[in-house]
Amino acid sequence: MPVMTGKHAMMRMLEAEGVKYIFGNPGTSESPMMDALEDYPDLEYVLVTQEGVAVGMADSYGRATNKPSFLNLHIETGLANAISLMHNAREGGSPMVVTSGNKDIREFAQEYTELKEMVRLFTKWTSEATYADQVPFFMRRAFNEAKTPPTGPTYVSFTANSMDGEADIDIFPSATGYNRIGPDVDAIDDATRILNEASNPIMIVSDRISQSGAQTQAVRVAELLGCPVYSTIMNSEMNFPETHPMWRGGIRLSYPESEATLKNADAVLLVGKMASGYYMFSKPRLSYFDNSTKLIHIDPDPTQVGTTQRTAVGIVADPKVTLSQLAESLDSSMSGSVRETAKGRAARLSQEKDSINQSWQKLVKEHWNDSPISRERMTTEIANAVPPDTIIADDSVTARDAVHNAFNFSEPGSIYAGRGGALGWGMGGTLGVKLAHPDRPVVGILGDGSAMMTVQGLWTASVYNIPVVYVICNNGAYRVLKLNMNAYKNLIHGDAQPTSQYIGMDFPRRFDIASMAEANGVYGRRIEDPADIAPEIDKALASGKPAVLDVVIDGSV
Repeated sequence: MPVMTGKHAMMRMLEAEGVKYIFGNPGTSESPMMDALEDYPDLEYVLVTQEGVAVGMADSYGRATNKPSFLNLHIETGLANAISLMHNAREGGSPMVVTSGNKDIREFAQEYTELKEMVRLFTKWTSEATYADQVPFFMRRAFNEAKTPPTGPTYVSFTANSMDGEADIDIFPSATGYNRIGPDVDAIDDATRILNEASNPIMIVSDRISQSGAQTQAVRVAELLGCPVYSTIMNSEMNFPETHPMWRGGIRLSYPESEATLKNADAVLLVGKMASGYYMFSKPRLSYFDNSTKLIHIDPDPTQVGTTQRTAVGIVADPKVTLSQLAESLDSSMSGSVRETAKGRAARLSQEKDSINQSWQKLVKEHWNDSPISRERMTTEIANAVPPDTIIADDSVTARDAVHNAFNFSEPGSIYAGRGGALGWGMGGTLGVKLAHPDRPVVGILGDGSAMMTVQGLWTASVYNIPVVYVICNNGAYRVLKLNMNAYKNLIHGDAQPTSQYIGMDFPRRFDIASMAEANGVYGRRIEDPADIAPEIDKALASGKPAVLDVVIDGSV
């Protein structure tokens, strides 16, 4: 085996893993890595000026390419800035490898930060290399863990001596990753029986569908059952075509509004995570489903199945393989009467879908001439203006429902959204999607509060000329907090029409993000007339440069 330094072993491992971009913000502890990088011109370092931007880029790039991205930060100071959005990556299972430098191990007695302990709660696996010969082993494991279901971010710190030390080192990539684990045969049989006997089945999907590439299989199962399909609260990719008659949008399990939807369900087929840290109120509904409801839960992560809810059939397996086998089992076992009943449910759902679409169009019409601009008008103008192959990076927060209603995403990879609850994903997330798909238009739709968390991303967009279009939903407030405050007062105080002072939730001076864009060398335009949205989008996309359209919209609740 050749003798090399740890820092060159890191670079060689990045090449072996097929890494193209290193997202990061370096410090003195990263000097060894940055020194070695000079000898590897095919590895492009993308500099950010705030760590959250780098995390957003790595998060979306990993998801959009379906392989782990690589992120390098600066010891505890830079790493601490990244933790907020690393929480999102962990919650959503984004495949990414996070690294940072640490001191020489001989300095540990003087002062030392346990970097891996800082991020243990926000990663799938952590470790620290203290000798050069450990570098390739930890790199391989980090990439392997990140891409093995359940996917997620991993972390490795590298001490200075591990980078500058030498060792006999063999370079080869992590395993190819044949990770589609099939379900237990008896579980498929039991699930089939329950679903065949159900008179009111419901299907709930999550991003595990898109991570597994199981959209086609999910549609087939839903059509066989003739059941409505909902997404979990943090659903942020195209897991089920939104134009399909069975599609019913998001459902917030444990929230009061989910009870009416679920109370008559005698069987629930749930694929993926059912909960996240987003739930924050006291008086929670700990049992999401009635005792008479039979839950069939599919997830590749055994910690998610059968742990909090009464579960009739728990299946720890790949969603695509499982849904494929379940569809075959249902199709071959359904009696004529069960099949006809399912067709009847499907027909009713189709009629309801027409009514839902008409209600949306009516809402758009009612608010078409609102001033400030309504969310419905803004999102409709965007949807009508962008080319059909546009990818949307959605960090719109309280405009998310309007975004989905206006676009009706029906193609895998047509949307990526922030997930996990921490604000600030969209600036970097939009850039990461564009780097993953340089030949497709990418438009980011961002709330103003979230955009300000990582507004430094405009500098990176400008310097690297990453041609994305940001549309800012500038409502002058943390509107999501106002909605949550109303929900809290309704839940705790029983206020049917709650009122609040909304302390700390308004921006008395609206953010002028268009001017901030111009200051960073990015085209910026403040928009108050909705008729300007479409022409400005056309202009921005045609320019081949980054642009910000700062749209003033209604922020009332």
